[in-house]
Amino acid sequence: MSEHKHGEMNIFVQEKTFEGFIKFMTRSAIVIVLLLLFIALVNA
Repeated sequence: MSEHKHGEMNIFVQEKTFEGFIKFMTRSAIVIVLLLLFIALVNA
């Protein structure tokens, strides 16, 4: 078995997946806040 060497693993795919997840969650949070504001203004 080869010895592990820190920093040699290719994590390009994981970084892209995480970047997409963060972008999706940020946009989702913005949409939810805007939707809640819209509902609050309509019911006022």
